Amino acid sequence: MMPGSTGSAPYHGAPMIYASASMQQVSEYMRRAANSDSTILITGETGTGKELAAEFIHQRSRRAKKPFVCINCAAIPDSLLESELFGHAKGAFTGAEGPSDGLFAAANGGTLFLDEIGDMSLSAQRKVLRVIEKKQVCHVGATRQIGLDLRFVAATNQDLESMTGEGTFRKDLFFRLNVVRVHLPPLRERRDDIAPLVRHYLHEFSIRSGVPTPCISDECLRRLLEYDWPGNIRELKNVVEGLFLTDSPLDLGAENLPDYLRKKSNNGKSERDLLLETLFACQWNKSKAAQKLHWSRMTLYRKIAKHQIENL
Repeated sequence: MMPGSTGSAPYHGAPMIYASASMQQVSEYMRRAANSDSTILITGETGTGKELAAEFIHQRSRRAKKPFVCINCAAIPDSLLESELFGHAKGAFTGAEGPSDGLFAAANGGTLFLDEIGDMSLSAQRKVLRVIEKKQVCHVGATRQIGLDLRFVAATNQDLESMTGEGTFRKDLFFRLNVVRVHLPPLRERRDDIAPLVRHYLHEFSIRSGVPTPCISDECLRRLLEYDWPGNIRELKNVVEGLFLTDSPLDLGAENLPDYLRKKSNNGKSERDLLLETLFACQWNKSKAAQKLHWSRMTLYRKIAKHQIENL
């Protein structure tokens, strides 16, 4: 796949969509990492698609036909951690009416994804570290160790290196996790992915809604391209989903966007200024200018005529 083309990878029906050179490099690196059995640490801001990346890796590994189990480390309280993760024997504690294998055992043979690992308490980190080191687990209330065949993938939006210095994350666990590092750049640093993602979600939500895929105006797309997306892909998906609740979901313009996206961006630049700046940057190569602005060539020529711009 050539840089700049749109990539798609199966994820239980949900693809990874990208067109940027940076995500092409990340994708190729994840494919190579999938061929190994090394532990992987995925980093990136909230909403960049870390679980999607973990599934991408799993589906390309030798474990693809085995379970992929995701554990949200921030959602399991310490009081339930051992029984939830490691399982328990019948009668191990009040309410344990039957045995439970636990989530680690449920992933046996496949991939265990530890999401938001930076939110796990030090006590929980110690217990998880032992499992990663020994590849064994003991049910609560039992004495026999059970061997596990697992590939560990962890993810965080936090700076684990800084946390190890502050004493809030175990150094030994960090070193165990940080064998292969995959970093997902924020959407604002890979704006070439925005237009393909918008088209993908428009198509996805049109199928869910039972309506034709909407047309989106150049101005509407431009506003989406200019926004910094602090919530990344998750925020973009939510915005596109919201467009289907507008009065004219089949013909989407800038007026259909939320208020904060309708405001002028580009640091106050007018459309004419933006067009001129881009033409100069591309040395008046109109094909390159149209590509940079995410316009068709016909749209570019129409805008040039509209603003009475001549080749200077």
